[in-house]
Amino acid sequence: MIIYKVCPNADYQAAKDTGLYAGMPIDHEDGYMHFSTAAQLSETLEKHFSGQSDLVLLYVDAERVENHLKWEPSRGGDLFPHLYSELNIAHVLKTHALETDENGQFILPDDIR
Repeated sequence: MIIYKVCPNADYQAAKDTGLYAGMPIDHEDGYMHFSTAAQLSETLEKHFSGQSDLVLLYVDAERVENHLKWEPSRGGDLFPHLYSELNIAHVLKTHALETDENGQFILPDDIR
């Protein structure tokens, strides 16, 4: 199963140099890194990233991080993947630069729709 992390492109580029991504400020505050499933991604983008630009979507194989991954209830009781460690950049299968349409809605890649 693939899980997804949205982050600023600059943060991801910096993490590539060190090999580890420590997450965003909200991840540090909550004590774990927030991820989404494909079904949860649109709402996550709308709720937490509306109006932001230069974002990148990280595709991560949940099995590769499962020792530090917990599925915990969040919005509406839906189970979300939370990573209780830094993300090893080697576990990022691929990335996608997120863009918006003329209405400011994020355009998801074809393999997620």
